[in-house]
Amino acid sequence: MSTTVQTEIRPFHVDIPEEQIDNLRRRIAATRWPGKELVQDRSQGVQLATLQELARYWTTDYDFGRVEARLNALPQFATEIDGVNIHFIHVKSRHENALPLIMTHGWPGSVIELLEVVAPLTDPTAHGGRAEDAFHLVLPSIPGYGFSGEPVEIGWDPGRVAQAWAELMHRLGYSRYVAQGGDVGASVTDAMGRQAPEGLIGIHINLLVTALAGPQPAESEQERAAADALATFRASGFGYFLEQATRPQTIGYALLDSPVALAAWMLDHDTDSYYKISHAFVDGEPSGNLTPDHIIDNITLYWLTGTGASAARSYWESGRAQALAAASGHAPPEVSIPVGFTTFPDEIFQAPRSWVEKGYRNLTYYNEVDRGGHFAAWEEPDLFATEIRAAFKSLR
Repeated sequence: MSTTVQTEIRPFHVDIPEEQIDNLRRRIAATRWPGKELVQDRSQGVQLATLQELARYWTTDYDFGRVEARLNALPQFATEIDGVNIHFIHVKSRHENALPLIMTHGWPGSVIELLEVVAPLTDPTAHGGRAEDAFHLVLPSIPGYGFSGEPVEIGWDPGRVAQAWAELMHRLGYSRYVAQGGDVGASVTDAMGRQAPEGLIGIHINLLVTALAGPQPAESEQERAAADALATFRASGFGYFLEQATRPQTIGYALLDSPVALAAWMLDHDTDSYYKISHAFVDGEPSGNLTPDHIIDNITLYWLTGTGASAARSYWESGRAQALAAASGHAPPEVSIPVGFTTFPDEIFQAPRSWVEKGYRNLTYYNEVDRGGHFAAWEEPDLFATEIRAAFKSLR
């Protein structure tokens, strides 16, 4: 393949055949349901009433053209990097001197979870900000997620994704830019910070991945609360993590065969997000932007792209990379560029400033906000956009 073809950036348009939608409807209707859970909470997993209401809404109230229309309303492109086709959204701001920003989604998210921050970040004057707050926004789909290609070889860990993102920003002509991520996206953004590619001048994250690597200080009240929350997550909310980090192919058969199994697996992430989503369906009370339509947009994207298994493998890749790094005995390089961090109150754990400073010695922005959880950009897009503006203000 020639260099010209390898580096070509092509327009991308989503076109979903009607037969795929018909097949999805049939599969939902043919679901074999288990009996009701024997407890009154989520301690046995996703509750039957929640999932049955989601399935009902999916087949009777949901507009199956939404995903296609929402994505096609934005400029989309594709390019091959390191042998994998990368899909990305690229929205340029109309404001002069906008700062280029690459944002990385997580799991069980996708670019869908970031769509509501596009307008506040690229057109801040229409959303309570100033022209000098504007960003040019790049939203890529991680390999194996959404419309990006599925890797056909092992090795696509967060570090390799980070290298691909640096190449993507280079191809787009950005010689000075910043990066942001949460969940899996936080791991990718962390790796970008440690690799320090030419042009990257700062990062912002909203999940402290450095705290997941091992025990942290638990001396202050805030540190003890964070340590307790992490212990609870590892004891009772870690099932999906362990399965995807060790046996992604096994769960992948269910995720590709049953849309309801896929929905259940994606809902069973963390306690706060689960109950917010459950209330949105069962009680008609969404939390912020976590509405039934937005939740099903994301699940539908996973189903139509057939990426349940390939996305799950990203956890296996990350675990393998961490094991290899530990076996080498070499500590990863420090992040020398400026780091911003926002802790949201309903995150899996609220990272104390002391923990963030331990992981990132060059912390230049830290803030605790009053609402939002693990899917912060999705749930509270305006607040999230405000945090991104503040975190990178000093770098303009």
